[in-house]
Amino acid sequence: MDVVNLSLEAVHELAVSVLTSNGMAHDHAEAIATVITAGQRDECHSHGIYRLLVCVNSLRKGKLSGGARPEISHLSPAVVRVNAHFAYSQLAFAQGSKVLVENARRLGIAAMAITNCFHFSALWPEVEALAAEGLAAIAMTPSHSWVAPAGGTKPVFGTNPIAFAWPRPGKLPFVFDFATSAIARGDIELHRRAGKSIPLGWAVDEAGAPTTDPSAAMHGAMLTFGGHKGSALAAMVELLAGSLIGDLTSIESQKFDEGAGATPCHGELLIAFDPEVFGAGRRAEGDAYAEELFAAIVGQGARLPSQRRFEARARSETNGVFVSAQLLADVEALIPA
Repeated sequence: MDVVNLSLEAVHELAVSVLTSNGMAHDHAEAIATVITAGQRDECHSHGIYRLLVCVNSLRKGKLSGGARPEISHLSPAVVRVNAHFAYSQLAFAQGSKVLVENARRLGIAAMAITNCFHFSALWPEVEALAAEGLAAIAMTPSHSWVAPAGGTKPVFGTNPIAFAWPRPGKLPFVFDFATSAIARGDIELHRRAGKSIPLGWAVDEAGAPTTDPSAAMHGAMLTFGGHKGSALAAMVELLAGSLIGDLTSIESQKFDEGAGATPCHGELLIAFDPEVFGAGRRAEGDAYAEELFAAIVGQGARLPSQRRFEARARSETNGVFVSAQLLADVEALIPA
């Protein structure tokens, strides 16, 4: 496959140009370009510039606002809500997370609900941002109903990712971010674009039969990871990041889409913990115990979550990123003549 080498600055500029030329407000475009650049930088290809195709489709279909102002409400001393007013979630997070961090430092634990938002990105940029503030953090969100429950063959759940970050003073944080589906939907689409088969266990076709055909998978149902365990976690995400915060479940998000094929619209829940408060004067001991745990993992040849992503980050910061020439052409074609 032909590839093109781009600097990180070029990726960011491309993303801003594509979005603003399609009617998005500049501050929204900057916030989205930041996470798209981070995804491409960390070689999370399904969350890099590929996502611009879906963003622009959503804008052109009129399903989302390109310029709505996030509205912050204080529901309690520990809970803040940010109403995105049917814009993308990135600007809402950027503005609301400042309040979340303040609340967590004051109270020890705090939560933020982002509602009425369209969400396309991975969750690790958000929990990493909170870890950079010295906080441990959890984030979760539903999506569209693309995933069958364990024992079923019809879509009910979204890919329903869960992310967690643990701050490590002087080091990159401990971070994991995974869908409760067997794979992210974007990865199936990238296989389809590349003409590649998908592994068995990722999805079933419309008849409920296991499939290696990415197109059949897109029209059938994805599967959860770990059978009933992933299915239960997916249901938890629906309840906490949907029902609890008064926002859409994946089934309702799919209905809201009305066949437009836009980015899923729903809510997001983030919870932040301050180790200084919880440690009650023993933060240093807690950090030491955590580092001993990490050392015990890597000391036997295992790796920490995100290790490969951090290694990719270092490469990209030195060498830039490599993008499929066809994908780049498709993205550049989104800029109106």
